[in-house]
Amino acid sequence: MKKPPGIFNDVIGPVMRGPSSSHTAASWRISRLCLDILNAPLKSALIEFDKDGSWASNYLEQGTVMGMNGGLLALDITDPRMTNTTQLAEERGLSIKYQIHSFPNNHPNSVRISLQGQSGHKVQIVAASLGGGSFEIQKLNDTSISIKGDYFELLLLHTNKKASKNLELIISQNEFLFESCKHQAYLTQIKSSKQLPIELIAQLKKCVDIEKIITIEPILPIVAGNETEMPFSTIESLIKYAEDKNLDLADLGLIYEQCLSGETKSALFSKMKNIIQIIENSIKTGLKGTIYEDRILPQQSHLIKIAEEKGCIPKNLLVNNIVANITAIMESKSAMEVIVANPTAGSCGTIGGLLKAVSDDLKSESDEVIKAYFAAGIIGAYFAAGPGFSAEEHGCQVECGAASGMAAAALAQLYGGSAKQSIYAASMAIQNMIGLICDPVADRVEVPCLGKNISAAMNALSSATMACAGFEAVIPLDEVIQTISQVSKQMPSCIKCTGKGGLSITPTSVNLKRKLQ
Repeated sequence: MKKPPGIFNDVIGPVMRGPSSSHTAASWRISRLCLDILNAPLKSALIEFDKDGSWASNYLEQGTVMGMNGGLLALDITDPRMTNTTQLAEERGLSIKYQIHSFPNNHPNSVRISLQGQSGHKVQIVAASLGGGSFEIQKLNDTSISIKGDYFELLLLHTNKKASKNLELIISQNEFLFESCKHQAYLTQIKSSKQLPIELIAQLKKCVDIEKIITIEPILPIVAGNETEMPFSTIESLIKYAEDKNLDLADLGLIYEQCLSGETKSALFSKMKNIIQIIENSIKTGLKGTIYEDRILPQQSHLIKIAEEKGCIPKNLLVNNIVANITAIMESKSAMEVIVANPTAGSCGTIGGLLKAVSDDLKSESDEVIKAYFAAGIIGAYFAAGPGFSAEEHGCQVECGAASGMAAAALAQLYGGSAKQSIYAASMAIQNMIGLICDPVADRVEVPCLGKNISAAMNALSSATMACAGFEAVIPLDEVIQTISQVSKQMPSCIKCTGKGGLSITPTSVNLKRKLQ
């Protein structure tokens, strides 16, 4: 049931608080669904990170505890109380413990969660954070499973080997059935694009010797299972389709998301407009000033305006507004304000800060900006279908590198470029970011992340300029994206967001981490 990544589910989003989409947003999503799987008032939780994984060295500093606690407390991730989840758990009498351990897993960002309800009921879940807030719950009590938060689901625990054949007779053609087994314990998973009716659950109880039925609601913004056939698949076929139909890249982004979601163009436009408002609000919040104790950098976004007024730098330059906007978003992120991972929290400033500055400079209409985001989104979708956005697997080339390519395509769209020119812009921008390491100082997503976001935006600006002027990318975008995965295999894990290489291990970084702890 492999399906293409969605713009809203996998690329532009989630809306969140916290420094890292991999650590905070995915952790929140995982633990929130684990609470549903427990299906009982929580008494205690043990969260274990693999000793050889990426989370072991930085789960405290990068917001994993905040995300996990918030999900187990059933808080919305945008809830202001997310910044104080440890105290809130204590006030509610919940025991939530964290340990470094060893357990079988297949991803650097793996976690094992053992929950106990107040009645004594227990569950154990293994899950992985896949980058950009995407995740997968992979095991329930040692039985293989796959939950990614994009379906209405029923989990049926039973000992009936013939369950699947019996169930096939009563589920509809719009529902999907999977079964796995461990030590004669069977787990049947039913996925649906629509809420499963109570009558169906009652019927299932009669047909199968079921020990337990667990109901899970989708947690992603777009529910899967409503897909229609896409008129293009590869980037090459996308360009041909655009030329045949005289469409720009934003048109293709809308078609792409319509085919995946089953939603109307107006509904998707409205969703994107809301996302943009949140992004631009995070710029306003940052420029007004943010305060948060556990961070390295003080407020700096206001310094651009002050420097202009003092004559230290030229006034009214586009670059000044780009730097100020990106810094403001990154400061909002570090202060645990509401932001949009775009495509990740670590690279959240690049696209939003750049597009706000350029669209203000061009006096672009609202619909033009929305279309630019859809152009960015479809580039991100093809990137997500390749290496994805996990810095723990690929380094910062899949965070700021991906954001730079998305931003370049969006700018080319805003400039009136063709679909091919937008894709050329993305290709050139990503080419310039290949091999970028992820080495956050003191395990905070601030330094050198701020500078990388700004550099990624400037790279996007020059790439879009070149593409719209008629420069050729030379290397096709799909080959560039494939190269990212090849290069990441040659990169040691110490420079992939582990805090064990690059600037992370400089004496200054080590001292800062010790001081902040």
